[in-house]
Amino acid sequence: MTHPELRPRPPSPLVEAADERFAAHGVRLLLKRDDLVHPELPGNKWRKLAPNLRAAVEAGHGQLATFGGAYSNHLRATAAAGRLLGLRTVGIVRGDELAGRPLNDSLARCAADGMRLHFTTRSEYRRKTEPQTLARLLEAAGATGAYVVPEGGSNALALTGCAELGRELRGRCDVAAVACGTGGTLAGLAAGLAPGQRALGVPVLAGGFLGAEIRSLQALAFGGPAGDWALAEGYDHGGYARVPAALDSFAADFESRHGVPVERIYVAKLLWALTALTAEAAFPRGTTLTAVITGPP
Repeated sequence: MTHPELRPRPPSPLVEAADERFAAHGVRLLLKRDDLVHPELPGNKWRKLAPNLRAAVEAGHGQLATFGGAYSNHLRATAAAGRLLGLRTVGIVRGDELAGRPLNDSLARCAADGMRLHFTTRSEYRRKTEPQTLARLLEAAGATGAYVVPEGGSNALALTGCAELGRELRGRCDVAAVACGTGGTLAGLAAGLAPGQRALGVPVLAGGFLGAEIRSLQALAFGGPAGDWALAEGYDHGGYARVPAALDSFAADFESRHGVPVERIYVAKLLWALTALTAEAAFPRGTTLTAVITGPP
């Protein structure tokens, strides 16, 4: 029998956001409230984790191991999922210098949900996909034999969950936009959209590496390219977890205008980018634009 927490969820709400900054350019803005899809595993975290959790449970695994940085939403979601499903969780955290410091709010939440944290050097972390390094990290973390979920939750199974997000938006918009960390959500979203629709990703990290990652993920999940997608680079605001005052003020203003909570690390950068691109006439008049709200504050 499927665990109640792993049963399919109803489509998340799609609501219109009347905003003169978009209307002045003939663009209609919709918000896909994926932050409401699950009370503890919101948005793309549910979409990506649920297929992996089902696979772990069906295979009889009692422990999950995954990876993330000190402020990783993915680590928090995996810890919460473990608590909900009664699975042990181990988080392998980038940066061994953090081991002797007090836990930040994010990691403290992971620990409170029962996740055992193992801190590793940044050099080892960068090589975590190499089989020998992965085996060494799992052994050091006491997680040999655990079901491994990759950093950010992005793998072939995760893309099947994110493709459902695209299917929910078929016929509802011209462009569906999402903030990107590892690229898995965009890769699946694009695959699920109908012909004629386009997916747009806004990377929250600098570096220009995501295009290759997305193509690789789609090849693993779907056997090759899937859907029409593009990246809007240059809106990372200084890098991951950087929230300058101007971005914070923008997010607070959007919350005030629309009554929607705006998570700062991903969603604020997405909405900023869409506002700027609209002002630059990047979207033709008559475009219906959907912003996927992937997480809570």
